[in-house]
This record gives sequence, structure tokens and C-alpha cells, in this order.
Amino acid sequence: MEPILLELEGLEVNLGGKKILNGISLEIRKGDQWVILGASGSGKTVLARTLAGKHFFQGIITGSFEDLESFQKKVLLVDQQHRFKDLSNQSDFYYQQRYNAHDSSGTITVLEDLAAYPENMVTGFCKEELIGLFRLQELLSEPLIQLSNGENKRLQIVKALLTDHSLLILDQPFTGLDVEGRRLLSGILNRLSGMGEQMILISSTRDIPECFRRVALMAQGRIIRQGDPEEFRLAWTGMASQILLDKFPSRISFQFPDFGYAVRMKHVNVRYEGKFVLRSIDWEVKKGSCWNLSGPNGAGKSTLLSLITGDNPQAYANEIYLFDRRRGTGESIWDIKQKTGFLSPELHLYFDRSSTAYSTLASGLWDTIGLFRSLSEVQHELVLEWLDFLGFGQYRNTLLSGLPAGIQRMLLLGRAMIKTPPLLVLDEPGQGLDQEHIEGVKSLIDRYCETYGATLIFVSHYQEELPGCINRFLRLKNGCIV
Repeated sequence: MEPILLELEGLEVNLGGKKILNGISLEIRKGDQWVILGASGSGKTVLARTLAGKHFFQGIITGSFEDLESFQKKVLLVDQQHRFKDLSNQSDFYYQQRYNAHDSSGTITVLEDLAAYPENMVTGFCKEELIGLFRLQELLSEPLIQLSNGENKRLQIVKALLTDHSLLILDQPFTGLDVEGRRLLSGILNRLSGMGEQMILISSTRDIPECFRRVALMAQGRIIRQGDPEEFRLAWTGMASQILLDKFPSRISFQFPDFGYAVRMKHVNVRYEGKFVLRSIDWEVKKGSCWNLSGPNGAGKSTLLSLITGDNPQAYANEIYLFDRRRGTGESIWDIKQKTGFLSPELHLYFDRSSTAYSTLASGLWDTIGLFRSLSEVQHELVLEWLDFLGFGQYRNTLLSGLPAGIQRMLLLGRAMIKTPPLLVLDEPGQGLDQEHIEGVKSLIDRYCETYGATLIFVSHYQEELPGCINRFLRLKNGCIV
């Protein structure tokens, strides 16, 4: 039997006066690769951050090391969300910045970011090999802020593998990766395991590489079950959602004029510094149609959506009609955003983390990244109704940054819907959610579109995340419709 690398006994963590970890006990032996599963808010990320020395704890952590503090310095945690700094060492970016060429030049490039890391690592990969394996060659000259969600994730993992460490913890590393990216990462993790890399993976049952043979299931801050991956896959097969079963909140804040097409694009092109991101896009989205927009990382999906949501100034240089009105004919950004409910990983990343659950939902009434105006009594009651509808009434005054990522994402989905817009633009809304909540989100979107006759543009790298209402498909590759 292999020696023990890490043993946890009675681990407890309190954050904001609330017990998040409640008596965690776990034995990790050298060579064992563990997966941590659990619903949103079960304590998975807090456990990972505690092992990396980022939270104070009660209980005992022992293992094959002399000094816990020194060991924790070599526990490398790859967070679910990645934040970077600009050339002035600041990280206060805004969501639309990636689409404004004159503002994106303030961030370093991928090549400059990687220059700080050594050429080789102890596991046998060199920097050049990792750049090739993760398909970063064509991105080396790109500013960090212009990377897609999946491209950023690939870079994040490469930097982790080039950093000296004793234990690698990956928090939802498959998030944002396309099908080929997930296959690629699984193969690399299997290869790393064969080279002796010690890993803990926080993931869902659908993304467990073969090398991970041990599973711990968490609930309410405890490990309630241990076993092998297949046991847990079978347990989740056919899971039905038990959430979001009530009627929609009855109050509706806005009434919108009728239209025939939510979106019409004619020969649309977008390029930066001579490089085409979108080329010759012709697309019509009729009122009430429900579209799945797909394509590999870097295909141009987010840029296409930014033309619809009013976040990309190149919309004015193209022939684009939103709600039967051509862009650039006197409409304001508010005219566009008022009719559109939007959610994306980037919006989540740049959202005001000092917002409470209440203000996060309320900001959807005005499409601001935070709440900066007073609500009427009717609007106040609407926000409370949505909090209860989503099951988050107890978090009304809790800071967004103090909530699990899955609950943050659900609140942002509610923010997209709260004003009952006729168009929903949802870019990977299932990111960070457990399987039960994903099923609930699908049900919620189906019922929303059926109830209000809404138009939907939905992006996901997972076929099983698509709502049943999807009836049209558009796929991009290298900025073109295929």
C-alpha cells in the first residue's frame, strides 16, 4: 500500500459566521487521484482553498511532510475563474473592454505572460510542448483580455503545469472547454498521473478522466460518501430536477413593442489589427425562435453575441438590425439592452463582487454591473419574489463574492430574466452548476420561452445542456458559418 500523502481529520472552516466545512475527514495516498463531487454550495471549493492555505481551519492536516505551511505553499490551486492584471499591475477590467481595440492594448500578450515561467517542469513537459498540446501557438501574440473563455482556461492550466508544486488541485478545469479541448485535457491529466503527478479534481460526473479512481461526495460541508467514479455516474443517471417548480413571479416590469426579427445580420465582418474574427455572417433570428450557437473555442461566438448585446462598437460598421431597427439609427444602448436578457462567463467574471444577492438581481432591471439607483416598491417586491422563486431568499444580504460559484451563476441567470425581456442571450449558463441545477436551468428556460414567447440564443459546449425548446442551430468555425 502506498504511503499517505495527506490526511484530514475533523476539518472545520467558518466564513462570515457560517460553518462551511463541518468535520471533513479524508485519507489521500500517494498515487491516488481524487475527484471531489457535490452540489453547488456543498463546500468543494472551500476545501480546495483550505488545502492551499487560503482559509483558517480547525482540525488536523497531516501527511508525508515535515511542515504544513511549507507543504501548502506547494499546493497549486487552479481556480475556476481566472483574473489577470494589466501592464500597470491593475485588474479592474470592464466587460466590454475586450471588444474595444484601443482599450485592450493595455494587457500583456499570451507570450509575455508565459515568459515568466520556466522552460521545463519536473513532470517531463517543456513549455514549448505544452504550448503545442494546448493549441496556444496561434494565440501567443493575443492580449489576454481578448482570449475566449476556453482559450483563457487552456492558458491557465499551462501556467499551472509550469509551476513547481507537490499537489495540483483543479477546480472545474473543463469549464469553458470545447469537445476537443476536454478530450485533450483528459489525455494530458492521464499522462501526468502516469508520470507521478498528484492531483485532486473538482468536477462533475461527466468530466472525470480515467486516471481518477477515487471519489468523495460532499454535501453541506461534509464528505457523505466515498467510492469509485462509476458508482456516482450511475447514481446521477436520469436525475430529475426538484427545483424551480413554482410559477414565475407574477409581476412584469416592462412592456415591449412587437417585432418580426430579433436579429438580422447581412454580410457582417469583424476584425482587429487586420485579423478577421467574424467573416461574411448572414443570419436571421425570427421572433420566438430558439437557437443553439456552437463552435470550438475561439470560433467567434462571444464576438457575435457582443454585436447583439450592444457591447461591440463594430456593430455600427456593419448592417445589423435588432428588433427590426438598424444599428446606428439613433437608438441608445439602453434601447437594446432593455429588450435583452444576457448572461456569459465574462459577465460573471467582471461583475461587481461587492453586490449582494438582492442588488445582483435588481441590477437586471437596469442592465448595470451593480445597483446604482433606488427601486420602487413594486420593483422591490419583484426582486424579493425572484429571490424566493430561485430558492435564495436566505442570501438576500449576502455578498456575491461570499456565495458559491454555482449560486452566483443562478443569481445572474435570474438577473437576465427579471425584466421579462423578449430576447435571452445565454452564453454557457450551466457553467459552475451541479447536474441537478443544470436540469433545473433547462426546465426554467423552456418554461420561460413557452410562457412569454421569448426568442433564445443559447451557447453550450455540452449537448446535454441544451433546453428542449431549441429548434434552430448555427455553428461557427474560424469566424465563419459552417
